[in-house]
Amino acid sequence: MSPLARWCHRHRLVVVLVWVGLLIGLGAGVGAAGSAFGNSPTSQNTDSAKATALLQRASNSAAGKSGRVVWQLKGGKVTEPAAERAMTDVLGKIARAPGVASVTSPYTPVGEAQVSKDGRTAYATVAFDRDVADRRIEHVRELATAPNSATLHIALNGQAFTVSPEPNPVADAMGIALAFVVLLFAFRAVWVAVLPIVTAVVGVGTSAVAVILLSHVITLSSTTLTLGSLIGLGVGIDYALFIVNRHRANLRAGADVAESIAKALNTSGRAVVFAGLTVVVALLGMLTLNVGIINGMAVGAAVTVVLTVLAAITLLPALLGMIGPRVLGRRERRAPVGSAGGTDLWGRWAVRVQARPRALGLLALAVLAALALPTLSLRLGASDDGNLPTTSTNRQAYDMIADGFGPGFNGPLVLAVQAPTAADRAAEAKLVTDLKQVDGVASATAAPLKEGQTVGVISVVPTTSPQSAATSDLIDHLRADVIPRAAQGTSMKVYVGGLTASNDDFASVLMSKLPLFVLVIAALGFLLLTVAFRSLLIPAVGAVLNILSIGVAFGAIVVVFQYGHGASLLGLGAAGPIESFVPILVVGIMFGLSMDYQVFLVSRMREEWAHTGDSHRAVRVGQAETGKVITVAATIMFCVFGSFVFGGMRVISEFGVSLAVAVALDALLIRMVVVPALMHLCGRANWWLPSRLDKALPRVSVEGPSDESVRPSQHPVREPQPAALTD
Repeated sequence: MSPLARWCHRHRLVVVLVWVGLLIGLGAGVGAAGSAFGNSPTSQNTDSAKATALLQRASNSAAGKSGRVVWQLKGGKVTEPAAERAMTDVLGKIARAPGVASVTSPYTPVGEAQVSKDGRTAYATVAFDRDVADRRIEHVRELATAPNSATLHIALNGQAFTVSPEPNPVADAMGIALAFVVLLFAFRAVWVAVLPIVTAVVGVGTSAVAVILLSHVITLSSTTLTLGSLIGLGVGIDYALFIVNRHRANLRAGADVAESIAKALNTSGRAVVFAGLTVVVALLGMLTLNVGIINGMAVGAAVTVVLTVLAAITLLPALLGMIGPRVLGRRERRAPVGSAGGTDLWGRWAVRVQARPRALGLLALAVLAALALPTLSLRLGASDDGNLPTTSTNRQAYDMIADGFGPGFNGPLVLAVQAPTAADRAAEAKLVTDLKQVDGVASATAAPLKEGQTVGVISVVPTTSPQSAATSDLIDHLRADVIPRAAQGTSMKVYVGGLTASNDDFASVLMSKLPLFVLVIAALGFLLLTVAFRSLLIPAVGAVLNILSIGVAFGAIVVVFQYGHGASLLGLGAAGPIESFVPILVVGIMFGLSMDYQVFLVSRMREEWAHTGDSHRAVRVGQAETGKVITVAATIMFCVFGSFVFGGMRVISEFGVSLAVAVALDALLIRMVVVPALMHLCGRANWWLPSRLDKALPRVSVEGPSDESVRPSQHPVREPQPAALTD
């Protein structure tokens, strides 16, 4: 990669202008075309998907969104004359508002069931015209909440009134600011703090506008942008930092600026490209799952990583050329050539790990295993209004409905019944009767069939909330036992659908694919590391430890979001199941990030091994020389990922918590303790590869070309360890 580095250095102004032009050009395209974000179907070939398809085919309705206006009267009943007059007046105004198709009031015979049994809670259903403008819905919101007072509490929920949290730009700014502080504190040089951030911001900014344009080509959810920023800022700053750190070491060793940049890109730059490709491969590997929402997020994140890598290997060398030797601090520029680069702390720690590999390795593994233990209780699902902060009007309406009508009323099951014959319709009626006797069912009602209709709808209200495990068990029981028994001997077909069942099916589909995906990712990591480091032991250890890192990530989100420990303090709402697609994406992302640190650590070890043939020295020197930059990089990622926890979006917060905790522990415990400890215990066996396999595998130089004074194959596998360096 030296020619690329030299070209970018010689034409540094051109390179910078090309990046600026690319950013402006793509931005102009976004200004002209806008965005086209949408949502893909989450379930495929499931019972709930069949129910949805059947009901859509049978319905000729062109109805639009709908929502609920929910109210409670403090210390009284909603049927009291004053409350009834106030709300009847409000509902009349809503019915006459532009864009409103109909209003079903609880004060009419049709809606009398919309008053709770205790009389304290009532709701009205508001149906809007198809393609109603958002301002019309906002006007209805204002009308509905106008009478809200200390005694009459009004809240809204439902599809039309859902308030989706907007991405918080402060999260991005906070992550960048924290990264700057960490870099400045660690390296005591302003340009070392500025350059990685500038490179990452340009890469992420370019990828953001590219992803917006890509939304016109493939289906991408709006969450893709925030997820891309989260990943892009973390890896972008880290990738640039690894190159800058190597460049600084070259300058301290006496190289001139141009040659130093070429060497940095030919060593750390290669590792950055390899690490970036592993992240991209892991992300695109999710396409094999064939789940629409995950496909879009994976492609968007992969585009972000590709552009941040390109910025690191083209824009960064140009900027380094412009800065010149000022990338070193004043003291460093005045220091004698070849002076130490400040690795004493990590050098001492590397010696300590070499002296006590068993004790430190076992202690670190025990801590990691304990943190990953909550993964065993991982439960997937979908967040709803019940997980929102209590200050949200959607959460307040959810709680009022649950209080007045039961927790299951917030997520009824919708049974689509195909009943073409009279016998089938009789079986449907019997099914409704049977459903009322099922444990876990609060009520079951069938919509009356019109003349000629062959598709009926049965609404089943569970006794438990939509996110409860008991509701999932009820869905399984209906499908496996109740419905087959009712349909026996008839041609009636019944599918359990509705949002609650759809979310449950989606979670089941992804949960069934998760173990295989983790194994595939681990196998892929093994293959890539085998090719990169010509070893079998290092890739095997890396694959197992990558799985452990993923377990730590899962454990963190289970504790915070599923158990609810700390969620309310962070403003993340109530406890609930983990969003179904989060673990799959975390697997891909953490695989890539774990591989990054493994590549940067082991590539330096292998470089030293190639020069000396001393395995213990190679491990010790590699750890000592990369310890600082890996730890700083992990701290930056922790800050960037952690800042997104406060971004106001539960899904992104789940990513932030899992990745922040996992990356920090991966770097501090796995890469700085477990990996070197195991490598010290294994000695020269670390670098063993069967000769036939060595010839068959393609040769990829991650650490760049080096003059290998000692060939690994010249050394026996076994090496006695000095007594002073063993437990």
